Amino acid sequence: MKYTLFDGQFHQKLKPLTFTKPVSSLRVGFYTIKEKWESFLNEEVGIRTKDYLGLKFNSITLETPCGICAALLPNEEIVEAILDLDDKTIMVHDDKVLAIKPLPDESNNLEKSLNDYNKVTYLGEYDLLDRPMDIFSLNDKEINNDLKRLANNDLKRTTFSLHNTIIGDQVYIEDGAKVQGSFLNSEDGPIYIANGAEIMEGSMVRGPFVMHEGSVLKLGTKVYGATTLGPYCKVGGEVNNVVFQGYANKAHDGFLGNSVIGEWCNLGADTNSSNLKNNYALVKSWDYFSNSYKSTGTQYCGLIMGDHSKSGINTMFNTGSVVGVFANIYDAGFPPKFIPSFSWGGKSGFVKNEFKKAIEVAKTVMGRRNVVLDKKTIEIYKKIHDIIGT
Repeated sequence: MKYTLFDGQFHQKLKPLTFTKPVSSLRVGFYTIKEKWESFLNEEVGIRTKDYLGLKFNSITLETPCGICAALLPNEEIVEAILDLDDKTIMVHDDKVLAIKPLPDESNNLEKSLNDYNKVTYLGEYDLLDRPMDIFSLNDKEINNDLKRLANNDLKRTTFSLHNTIIGDQVYIEDGAKVQGSFLNSEDGPIYIANGAEIMEGSMVRGPFVMHEGSVLKLGTKVYGATTLGPYCKVGGEVNNVVFQGYANKAHDGFLGNSVIGEWCNLGADTNSSNLKNNYALVKSWDYFSNSYKSTGTQYCGLIMGDHSKSGINTMFNTGSVVGVFANIYDAGFPPKFIPSFSWGGKSGFVKNEFKKAIEVAKTVMGRRNVVLDKKTIEIYKKIHDIIGT
């Protein structure tokens, strides 16, 4: 591998989404970060992630010719700058390390290894995921950027059903997708519907919007951009600027806005999430890096939910709620704004979910999508439960 995407401090900064996966596996826009870099560099890239994730995700520990910050989103200018780096150089901006050439062996003392490297400051434009909410904030821009990189012949347009209303000229529907009796408005951004996806009757979609293979919009769904449905998601009700990483369900009525939902999550019927405070103040949410509540810098922030977490019917999430992995939330009223991993309960209090029970549910949920919960993944979940915890 010539290039390695390294997690560094962003593994902690992007929790709970990165409890179970490397930073580069996160989806924003159309692609995951890893897929974006492979598209720009026109070759496969490696990853360097936390040790407990390493076995499953083939983490590279040896020296590689060039390391790139896994939270960095590529553009032509920054890719060119990285390709032009001299040996023994660190590229930085605002105290953030963007690239290292070469990336030293992980077993070495990193600070000591980098002592004789030159530092260069990158002065161009770039985007980087510094906190989970950056995923929905940058989703509009990234959908547009990603779709521009698709070859013209990959932006397929099937013959639209006469029962659909199409507004704008940026609606792209792959062969094998099902869209009937719906309104698709691409005047504010492109709409891309992949093979095997389905939009049921009465749905209304405003771009930018991306829908991957196997995903479904249920009857009468209302979608505002910029929204992404990763593979095999079921979504209903009303969503606004939400990124579903994949294999997650919000299949019933209820509002969800300015949010990121991890894999294998399920939001029960009439689950709602506030995305704006009544006093219109900036939203604070739990920050794993500082281990405290921190301002998001925006008025709009809904729900950040880690993999395998679930809510019961009529659950109400407060503005800026953060839910760890394998949490199960139920009960009337607002639960706490921060719900640790493997928590089970509601506003009346939480207990720690038993690992064996959590895995039994995960096997059942994944089996419904014909996905096997393998041993390596179970070991990752056990590590989170026993050591990393909350």
